[in-house]
Amino acid sequence: MPILKRIKTNYPGVVYINGTSVTGKMERIFYIRYRKSGRSIEEKAGRQFQDAMTAAKASRIRAERIEGKSLSNRVRREKKAKEKLIQEWTVDRLWKEYIETKPKTKGFIIDDQRFKNHLEPILGDKKLEDLSPLDLDRLRIKLLKEKAPQTVKSIMALLKRISNFANDKRLCKGIDFKITLPKVSNQKTEFLSEEELKRLLNAIKEDTNPHAGPIMLIALYTGMRKSEILRLEWKDIDFEHGFIHIRGPKGGQDQKIPLNEAAKEVFEKLPRTHELIFPGVHGLRTGIYHAIGAIKKKAGLPKDFRPLHGLRHHYASMLASSGKVDLYVLQKLLTHKSPIMTQRYAHLRDEALKKASKLAGELVNQIIKKEEEKNVANSDQK
Repeated sequence: MPILKRIKTNYPGVVYINGTSVTGKMERIFYIRYRKSGRSIEEKAGRQFQDAMTAAKASRIRAERIEGKSLSNRVRREKKAKEKLIQEWTVDRLWKEYIETKPKTKGFIIDDQRFKNHLEPILGDKKLEDLSPLDLDRLRIKLLKEKAPQTVKSIMALLKRISNFANDKRLCKGIDFKITLPKVSNQKTEFLSEEELKRLLNAIKEDTNPHAGPIMLIALYTGMRKSEILRLEWKDIDFEHGFIHIRGPKGGQDQKIPLNEAAKEVFEKLPRTHELIFPGVHGLRTGIYHAIGAIKKKAGLPKDFRPLHGLRHHYASMLASSGKVDLYVLQKLLTHKSPIMTQRYAHLRDEALKKASKLAGELVNQIIKKEEEKNVANSDQK
């Protein structure tokens, strides 16, 4: 649309164009021009009849804008748009309401990071009811190009929880279609061979870092999670009764597990210089992870072996394959909230039971064979 000719008035910075009113009558449409923060601005002041606008009135509006006593049209529009968003239950507003109802645990911190990094930039100003399956398909595909399937699954599941929260609290209409989650195969059970375990123990023995080796040994001897080990305080170790108290585990409820002699010996050799057993350097533990990685490398362990998580798996696999520990006891030792997680070790226990059963058969056969050999010998003597 061509820009209509601006006609000057007797007031500086005030111009008008000739337009048509709603009744079809010719009327003037006034504009004001001024500079603000180095920018040249022209904006509509009002119409002659519809807004009872005059050149003098437009000049006063211009002066107020220059002095900062009133907002420009653009700023007022942006402010109005923001106020509208605040009144609506956008994804961002729902998240702020959602987190008010949740305890500030480690899981909350991770969820908050996922929301701010991945959901807020794309969906923050949108309403759940306006989202389509295609919107979420695009989001999922975009994330899969940058993140692991498990991470993407957690992000999409977080959006699902926000939607359920909106429905449950009757705040607004949630997503009314199924959110597709990426398929994840996370049933990897890491286990070291006897030779790999020997190399690892030697590497730990030779390492000079005061904490890296002991942390790995505690993971191997107790099956505790990395976060649980790093969070341990001396008050959590009950040397007298032989228990380790685990505060705020993954399952949520505090737990306690037996303190075996091997783990006890590791703890007893550590200096008590801090309330934390493994305080790290000036409270920063990034150096610990590098040191643990160095031990793994020196031991020549597989690249995909996750040192602490893998040693937890090795602990569980050893017990399961021994055939001496049932899955219920293993679940309690690993502090699994559900037996479903412990089921990944069921096949190892089954193999141990098969070996035990096979051994029983072989022992019986040995007795039978000896009896037959004895009978043959007696027959020959006759």
